[in-house]
Amino acid sequence: MDKQAQIIIVDGTDLLAGRLSSNVAKLLLQGNHVSIVNCEKIMISGNRRNIIDEYRNFLEVSSVLHPKHGPYHPRRPDTIIERMIRGMLPRKKPSGHAALKRLRTYIGVPSELRSKDKMILENAKITRPSANYTTMADLAREVGWTQ
Repeated sequence: MDKQAQIIIVDGTDLLAGRLSSNVAKLLLQGNHVSIVNCEKIMISGNRRNIIDEYRNFLEVSSVLHPKHGPYHPRRPDTIIERMIRGMLPRKKPSGHAALKRLRTYIGVPSELRSKDKMILENAKITRPSANYTTMADLAREVGWTQ
């Protein structure tokens, strides 16, 4: 591990998904190891019905020749966030591939990370009451995630 590289733990509670993803992508490209906890509590802004409908349309995208061969679409909150961050990395280049390997996402807080300090990204916090947002857990439950 590099001298300036460090392990960063981000608590996803009440953070906006897009802003969180872009900040984490930058941290990963700088060589840091990033773990995101509480992925089910990350918020998505916008109309709840539109968000769910757009994701359901995304789930219908499949191969014409053999749908069983993919593409595979994430349905769990932690894998949805991981996929969002992957979209913000140059994953076909060696730097992006290495950056993606340094990312860990979790539902809840695993026992080995409970006692560690968690970073809060101030510019990714929600600005309105939480009733105006959809949580990642709600979206995941609507598209087939079972806890």
